[in-house]
Amino acid sequence: MSEVYATRRSRLRERCNAAGTAAALITRPANVRYLAGAAPQGAVLLLGGDQDQLVCPVPPEDRPVDGRPDESLVLRVLSAPGRDPAVAAADLAGNQDGDALAVEEHHLTVARYRALGAVAPGLRLAGLGTAVEQLRLIKDEEEISCLRIGAEIADQALGELLESILVGRTERHLALELERRLVDHGAEGPAFPTSVATGPNSGRSGHRPTDRRVEEGDFLSVCLGAAYRGYRCEIGRTFVIGTSPADWQIELYDLVFAAQRAGREALMPGAACRDVDRAARQVLDSAGYGAALQPVTGHGVGLEIDEDPQLAPAAMGKLDACVPVTVEPGVHLPGRGGVRIDDTLVVRPEADGGPELLTITTKELLAL
Repeated sequence: MSEVYATRRSRLRERCNAAGTAAALITRPANVRYLAGAAPQGAVLLLGGDQDQLVCPVPPEDRPVDGRPDESLVLRVLSAPGRDPAVAAADLAGNQDGDALAVEEHHLTVARYRALGAVAPGLRLAGLGTAVEQLRLIKDEEEISCLRIGAEIADQALGELLESILVGRTERHLALELERRLVDHGAEGPAFPTSVATGPNSGRSGHRPTDRRVEEGDFLSVCLGAAYRGYRCEIGRTFVIGTSPADWQIELYDLVFAAQRAGREALMPGAACRDVDRAARQVLDSAGYGAALQPVTGHGVGLEIDEDPQLAPAAMGKLDACVPVTVEPGVHLPGRGGVRIDDTLVVRPEADGGPELLTITTKELLAL
């Protein structure tokens, strides 16, 4: 992996040099991990002309669960407790040749930005923009493998839950059980707070579990994800509790399923992000559910659960091959509940079989 990290840093260095800055300070945790490997919480990365330095508030763990920093980096551990690694890194940059330091302005607070300028007054602080996030968009096969394993873990956890007795249990209890099962199957933890929604709560995006108990006739919607070696996937499914779904439940489920399938089939290299959103959205909009739709049909995943690209009506840009995204249309009807179906897929060209589905739990409307 050392060569992979070095290549990523070289690509970023080329962008910095083209913009006229010889040094860059990376502070956003996901970006540090992308360029440096697993690092202690709060660590920052200083890219320089001669060497790259990882500045850490504490030493890396001897036996970390999710890996270690790239060994080719110069490791600097702060001796003074409580000192800001970013300020320490800016101090180091100020003592090197160069007159500018590129920083992630979108991640820094105003106070932190001012502290960087104060410790290195001879440096001009330049905006790095989202250069690292742009590099992160297209995943290599090692990254996709981590996502694939995370998806397998999430599928396993969800499949086991469906085999248990659900009636009478609370949303909160079911969410905690799912997160325990994720860890039991090898995840570092949940990729995001697990959502379990029943009855009138079902189908609501981002629902936080409550003490409402599962009842016969409920829609039960579940959204969970596993974090594996830093990479995060997502899966969402909706089921019916009992043996006979109501007609309105079948109709709504079939519509959301058709919308989700349309979105998945639209995923291809070169497709406009807004067109993927439109493919899924128009199925539900034409059936009269436009006002109940979510603002976003899907989004990228990786070291963060919500990355670019965004699949939304006003989204700009086009999809590339090897970009993992979610497709997650849903409809929530106030007071009744709703349906959400969510998959993680990797954009692939038709010659390679089209989009690769990572989350494979059945999307059939099961009565549990």
